[in-house]
Amino acid sequence: MLLAVLFSNSDGNILVERFNGVPAEERLHWRSFLVKLGAENLKGVKNEELLVACHKSVYIVYTVLGDVNIYVVGKDEYDELALSEAIFVITSAIKDICGKPPTERLFLDKYGKICLCLDEIVWTGLLENIDKDRIKRLVRLKPPTEF
Repeated sequence: MLLAVLFSNSDGNILVERFNGVPAEERLHWRSFLVKLGAENLKGVKNEELLVACHKSVYIVYTVLGDVNIYVVGKDEYDELALSEAIFVITSAIKDICGKPPTERLFLDKYGKICLCLDEIVWTGLLENIDKDRIKRLVRLKPPTEF
């Protein structure tokens, strides 16, 4: 299960978060842990260079894209290899939406579309869509033409 997808800026402020199967009382712990992990390890990392960590029998894959840090947390069948596939799909979608690796301002300007896209990629803790063209069709924000 994908437990969390979290986006933060370089200062550690959370921009977007999605938790699945994580009790509310543990979310604060995960937020602070991931932001601290990024603060310690993401300095000087190139765009889309993946870093991997393990904590409490869960896997964490995280990276930088422009001014945004991206964290994906999973357990069980979502090991570091599956999480690296998930983060690749997420970073590709973000670059498509923003047109380039995003600044914090550009990320927030495209916030609605990014959230829609994230919902199409990860649904209730499962990696649902990985095809770039299908994701684009699903988040067009146009009514379906066929019924």
